[in-house]
Amino acid sequence: MQGVVIVVVAVFFLGMGVFGLVAPAALVRPFGMIADSAEARSEVRAVYGGFGVAVGGLLLVAVADLGGLRTGVAVTVAVSLLGMACGRLVGRAAERPAAFYPVWCYFWVEVAAAGALLAAVT
Repeated sequence: MQGVVIVVVAVFFLGMGVFGLVAPAALVRPFGMIADSAEARSEVRAVYGGFGVAVGGLLLVAVADLGGLRTGVAVTVAVSLLGMACGRLVGRAAERPAAFYPVWCYFWVEVAAAGALLAAVT
């Protein structure tokens, strides 16, 4: 079961990462952001694309538990996801999102994925 949970979260990160690398403007559009310059698209590719692919790949390494890394990687990614969710809460305190999607949808995805990772390795 541990492996399945970690693979599901890895696929989410890999999907986001590849999408960010291939179509950076489309990735941020639901958030009302416009990546209309080479610099903006490069930033999206780095932060969403490169980071997402790296985390997804690291989670796949964690599934194999090479070097006993599974728990450390899973906890680190879970804490990172909770950090993202907390950032959304800070955003909510500062200003109210207009709709459930995308902000609250991703908040719950982040919380659920973090909880699943932590439950899988504890």
